[in-house]
Amino acid sequence: MTSVEIVVADITTLKVDAIVNAANPALEPGGGVCGAIHRAAGPELAGACSAIGSCPTGEARITGGYRLPARHVIHAVGPVWRGGGEHEDAALESCYRASLALAQANGLRSVAFPAISTGIYGFPPDRAARIAVQAVRDAVAASPDAFDRVVLCCFDEISARRHEDAAEALSLPVSRR
Repeated sequence: MTSVEIVVADITTLKVDAIVNAANPALEPGGGVCGAIHRAAGPELAGACSAIGSCPTGEARITGGYRLPARHVIHAVGPVWRGGGEHEDAALESCYRASLALAQANGLRSVAFPAISTGIYGFPPDRAARIAVQAVRDAVAASPDAFDRVVLCCFDEISARRHEDAAEALSLPVSRR
């Protein structure tokens, strides 16, 4: 059975099979969590991303983790919030689903997600937490033996509480670390 955890931590320090990067479509080093992941992984990550080229919004790509404790980085491109009328919810859900499908296809048993699109992309955090939790819940229900751990890694206590509230509302049992 998959353990779903909510943690307040620096995602670059987590010992999991893969961490998810809130990437931009060019897969270039950026700010926020993307910049932190690139800095921690070292220049090899930028080289691997450059070799891939790009990634459309709602999709994901995978690279090695290089200097990270995680063996892999899954680069998921979330949507920029434009008010909700441009299918942003579906695009955000798609990045979580695509990331989990890519992890499963590569035999990765533990995955950690940041709060994708809630930084400079401006996605409303409460709404994003609900979408993240629902996507994880649905993926775990569809393939209950695919993962040992799925971690929702939050930057601060406020984000963790949002994810806990979403999990409670969606009847997803989570542990808090």
